[in-house]
Amino acid sequence: MSKDYVIDEMISAKAIAARIEELAREIRGEFGDTPQLVLVGLLRGSFVFIADLVRELDLAVEVDFIEASSYGDAMESSREVRILKDLRSGIEGRDVLVVEDIVDTGHTLAHVIHMLKGRGPARLKTIALLDKPTRREADVKADWIGFSIPDEFVVGYGIDYAQRNRNLPFIGKVRFPG
Repeated sequence: MSKDYVIDEMISAKAIAARIEELAREIRGEFGDTPQLVLVGLLRGSFVFIADLVRELDLAVEVDFIEASSYGDAMESSREVRILKDLRSGIEGRDVLVVEDIVDTGHTLAHVIHMLKGRGPARLKTIALLDKPTRREADVKADWIGFSIPDEFVVGYGIDYAQRNRNLPFIGKVRFPG
């Protein structure tokens, strides 16, 4: 399969692993008293991040997923957030950590936070592997951020471009030569 773009490594697999260890320590400090933390991954991009994060947490966890979409196969957000898959379990009175791959415009995370707060969790916190603060349109900020990045289109570590490149072990910047 030929590609009409080039991927330059931006954040190495080693740097991602080290940062996830740090984030897990901070999360354990926040949620160490909870009987069972509910991690809610935002599909599809968060699946690699949530898998690695769960292995580092050393807490009793339940993992569930919401599939929200504002991109489709495009490079730009449509700003219309659709919920394609909702949680299987209730979160009322429970501690919840929403796990996002990347906060760009912020519309998806803001929508999901609003929706989940309405379900009465005891605590609701958010973590994003990547943050693009210069692109923010919605008033939202993750409680924990892995890496703040410039306004570049990125792939890898679960993040795709037209359903490709999710399997890269690093975060790469997409470049269109020519």
